[in-house]
Amino acid sequence: MIGRSVQQGLRQDGYTVDWVGDGRAAELALQTTPYELLLLDLGLPGGSGLDVLARLRRAGNRLPVLVITARDAVADRIKGLDSGADDYLVKPFDLDELSARMRAVLRRHAGRAAPLLIVGDLCLNPATHELTQNGQPVNLAAREFALLQALLERPGTPLSRADLEERLYGWGEEIGSNAVEVYIHSLRRKLGAERIRNLRGVGYLVPRA
Repeated sequence: MIGRSVQQGLRQDGYTVDWVGDGRAAELALQTTPYELLLLDLGLPGGSGLDVLARLRRAGNRLPVLVITARDAVADRIKGLDSGADDYLVKPFDLDELSARMRAVLRRHAGRAAPLLIVGDLCLNPATHELTQNGQPVNLAAREFALLQALLERPGTPLSRADLEERLYGWGEEIGSNAVEVYIHSLRRKLGAERIRNLRGVGYLVPRA
C-alpha cells in the first residue's frame, strides 16, 4: 500500500518511477535498467534491503540510495548509512520531505550544491517545477519539464533518444515512436530553436552558457 502511494505521489511530482516488491526483483531491475536513484525499503521479502544495498556497493555501483524503513533505532540508521546508503528516512513520512531528500541526494551525487539549474538564460527549479527564461516564466507540460531538466543537468552533453525515453517513461507505459521529438519540438517553440541542439546520430543537448 505504501509502495503504490509513493509511486503515484512521485509520478504526480514529475518523476518516472518503477516499483518492485521484493529483493530479487529489485536486483534484477538494477541489473537491467539504468536509474538515477534507488528508494530502498529494508524490510523486503526475498532478501533484506541491506543485502541488496551491500551487493550493489560490492559490485561498484555508485547509484544514489535513499533508505526508507520503519526501523527507527539509531543503530539501524547507522548500519544503513555505513552499508552505503546516501540518506535515511523513517516511516511514516511526508511525501514532500521525501521529494526534498531525493533532490538533495541527486544534487550531491551530481556534484551540485545549488538547488537551481541555471544554464545561460534558463533557470529551472526542480522543487517548484518552475522555469524562467530571462526572468520570465515559461509554462511547460510535465514531460517537457522532465526532458528539459535532464538536459540542463548535463549541459553540453548529448543525451540519446533512448536516454530521454528512460527519463520520461516507466515500465508498462506506452512510448510513441516520435514522442521525444514531439517534446523537443515543443520546447524549441517555447524557448527558441537554438536552446536545444540535435547532434545527428548522437542525441540532443543544451549548449553550455
